[in-house]
Amino acid sequence: MSAHDALVVALVVLVLLGAVPVLAGILQYALIPVHAWRNHLRDAAPHLPRVVVVVPAWNEGAVLAASLERLMSLQYPPDRLRVLVVDDASTDDTPDVVLAKAAQHPGRIVHLRRAQGGQGKAHTLNHGIEHALADRWMQALLIMDADVIYRPDSLRKMTRHLADERVGAVTAFIREGSGRPGSVARFIGYEYVTAQAAARRAQNVLGAMACLAGGAQLHSRANLEAIGGRIDTTTLAEDTYTTFLTQLDGRHVVFEPAAVVLAEEPDSVRALWKQRVRWARGNVQITSTFDHVWFRRPWPLRRGGERLGSWTFGLVWFSVYLLPVSIVAATVGLVGLHLVAQTTALVAFRSLWWLAVAAYVFITTVTLLLDRETARRSWFQGLTFPGLLALVVMSAAWVPGLWEETVPGVFGLRMTDDGRDWWQLALYAWPLLAMLLAPLVRACDGVRGLRLLSVPLLYVIGFGPVLCAITLDAYVKQWRGASAAWDKTEKTGRVVG
Repeated sequence: MSAHDALVVALVVLVLLGAVPVLAGILQYALIPVHAWRNHLRDAAPHLPRVVVVVPAWNEGAVLAASLERLMSLQYPPDRLRVLVVDDASTDDTPDVVLAKAAQHPGRIVHLRRAQGGQGKAHTLNHGIEHALADRWMQALLIMDADVIYRPDSLRKMTRHLADERVGAVTAFIREGSGRPGSVARFIGYEYVTAQAAARRAQNVLGAMACLAGGAQLHSRANLEAIGGRIDTTTLAEDTYTTFLTQLDGRHVVFEPAAVVLAEEPDSVRALWKQRVRWARGNVQITSTFDHVWFRRPWPLRRGGERLGSWTFGLVWFSVYLLPVSIVAATVGLVGLHLVAQTTALVAFRSLWWLAVAAYVFITTVTLLLDRETARRSWFQGLTFPGLLALVVMSAAWVPGLWEETVPGVFGLRMTDDGRDWWQLALYAWPLLAMLLAPLVRACDGVRGLRLLSVPLLYVIGFGPVLCAITLDAYVKQWRGASAAWDKTEKTGRVVG
């Protein structure tokens, strides 16, 4: 094999690496119909254990009253439900709000005040968990966020899975629930369907769960005691850490899609960036901490810990974790092929993007059908999730000559050979360019005179590329050892139950 041929093969391999996340996405979505048969409902049964709810609260006065009142209205026996609000040394009216609710519901709502605050969510949770475990009354513990609104039947739909002693924890479907969401919140609403209602159904089928939703995680007492009676404080992804520990200790984690919890999510790119960098850095920490887990088994086995080590689950995890890397690889491959073997480059580009178009149509259709309520609010954000310019790239792959000949011809124009060459390079490089341009959206969002441009830019560049850029930023911050202080997302009480 000549050096030229070897180079071409190497570049084609890079393009194939770019196809891996697309194939992993198709695999996950192909498992969703299987969930109708392969789920935990057959082993669930009516079960109403004594539940203690732990609500971490730091300056949550704007949202707590509604959340607590909805907890008190759950379709759950009042004598089997208690709420501990762990006040993390709040400086607003949080204590007053909690004490007022405690007076309305004596014995059911308890205010726990931490003298020293600001250590982070995990420390706050541990204060409440320690208090709950000290009392033998508690049989199950629900961890939630201060702003979330539980639908009336959500808790009992979660607890039914704990009737099976093999289950250590259950998580619900957190849906974006703002009354009048803006574009960013609508994008998040659509994304939550893909990342929860869809992906976690697939993980139910695989028997390995990536993460318990931080705002809706129900643990059996036995599970809490088995994992040490506290939440890990060394990572920014304490919910994922707990999920892994539960399964590695041999207990199942179940996603209950019918248990719906409404939450307020960021509605600006800057707030989104801050939240997701924290999440992504947590995933970097988890990937490193559990490096002994990955790809240890060729297929899912019976125990949850072994299923975490299956090749299928590893493919799902790393296809998301290394998505920016795969984008760089595919771009380098296509641009390199364009320079040394243009015909091969064109075939590789069309093959990769035909696959991307098929995945886009399949995933978008299933997502919108999976949650009709979100579809009504966020259908346009679902269609434009990859970005308007990414749709142009898809159309260029789907209809060869569309932008080089057909569209210019409508206006009586003709693209030159040099123009065609630069256009082809732009198509090949767009996924990487979109990821590199995403910080521009955040920058505009932070400048008063440019703020109006941030939303149109978001639609042009795409919400997906913005998430990839955030992941890349998290890589860099983690590598540089940036401060890992927990920086919570501010909530204003926009959820409508």
